[in-house]
Amino acid sequence: MEKRVMTYGKRRKGLVAAAAVLGGVLTLAACGGDGDDAKGTGDSKGKSQGQVDAAAAKDASKAQIKITPKGGTTNAGITPDAVNVTVSDGELVSVKMTTDKGTPVEGSISSDKKTWKPNKQLERSTKYQVVAEAKDDKGRKATEHSSFSTVSPENSFIGSFNPEDGSTVGGGMPVSVTFNKPIKDRKAVQSHLEVSSSSGQKVVGHWFNDQRLDFRPQDYWKTGSEVTLKMDLDGVEGAPGVKGVQKKTIKFKIGRVQVSTVDVKTHQMTVVRDGQTIKTIPISAGSPSSPTYNGKMVISEKFKETRMDGSTVGFTKKDGKGEYDIKDVPHAMRLSTSGTFIHGNYWGSGIFGVSNTSHGCIGLEDKQGANDPNTSGSWFFSNSMIGDVVEVKNSDDKTIAPDNGLNGWNMDWQQWVAGSATGA
Repeated sequence: MEKRVMTYGKRRKGLVAAAAVLGGVLTLAACGGDGDDAKGTGDSKGKSQGQVDAAAAKDASKAQIKITPKGGTTNAGITPDAVNVTVSDGELVSVKMTTDKGTPVEGSISSDKKTWKPNKQLERSTKYQVVAEAKDDKGRKATEHSSFSTVSPENSFIGSFNPEDGSTVGGGMPVSVTFNKPIKDRKAVQSHLEVSSSSGQKVVGHWFNDQRLDFRPQDYWKTGSEVTLKMDLDGVEGAPGVKGVQKKTIKFKIGRVQVSTVDVKTHQMTVVRDGQTIKTIPISAGSPSSPTYNGKMVISEKFKETRMDGSTVGFTKKDGKGEYDIKDVPHAMRLSTSGTFIHGNYWGSGIFGVSNTSHGCIGLEDKQGANDPNTSGSWFFSNSMIGDVVEVKNSDDKTIAPDNGLNGWNMDWQQWVAGSATGA
């Protein structure tokens, strides 16, 4: 009985060992294909995993696709240049970019089929997917995917600029950039803004506050020159966790240098264009109780007709209504943010060239309706452009603040340069 038990035990161990061997054979077969091929029999119908991988690598496309930004980015820029698909050792066949909602983004493959980028600016706080396909010189295909999210409005900033791209302006027009968020790292931001002129004039930026940066040369721009503003703010950190999302170039031309000098004491304005006096016009400036600012003021807006309500600029009566409310002021041109205009006046009689009666504006004789071309107001409106300068002297008021409008010319050059974050 004991002998049988011993025999049974030996047999059981043998079976276990055999099962282990079989398990090893089965495992090899599962990983490497047919068992005989795993032993290197040379059977062409089956190969080892290493041989399969080597064959696949040998047949793979040489085209190498790169998608920027890389997958997983959560604060990507929104300019067209922020997204870029490139290929080496091949050419692009197709690129499809969509939002996470499936909305397609139009883009263009370059003529050499080496790059692709979107045609328009992207949306903020949006997730995008990119699928790119390329082929090498043997027609073998390669595919690459990327998924990323663009920066949120809370974590990005932009700058609005003046003047407009493609415009023609007067020689007093500064380049003024206003940011929609406070800038803490002024040097980083200013170093990514470049203003140059075809005249070769040296241009320096001046910060009036954390959100406004103006650029100008020491003297007025030269007539006929072209001024270029390059904004390369995409990815620039203007404040902790807040990055720029702009990359653009703005160009404008200087049509002429026109400075119209208003003498408050003589009630006359002399218009000088490119060094030549072209007209003298009788005016009426601010009254003794509301004198006109002294200083150089740049025309920033023009309106053939506009409403002027005293209550909007602090001139109110006891009932809270404005001391004046004229709904059709003709030929009005803004000189300050606070409400100083040079404009036509049809309601005054016998005041032009004689007395100062306004609430601080400069008045020119005009007709109601702004349709009479023979009036002083109409002539000056037609012969003025955004960026022309109106300089007031001999007024009893102070000199206008440089940041009250586009009026940085009232700051001497040394003061101006001192306000630059990058120096002269």
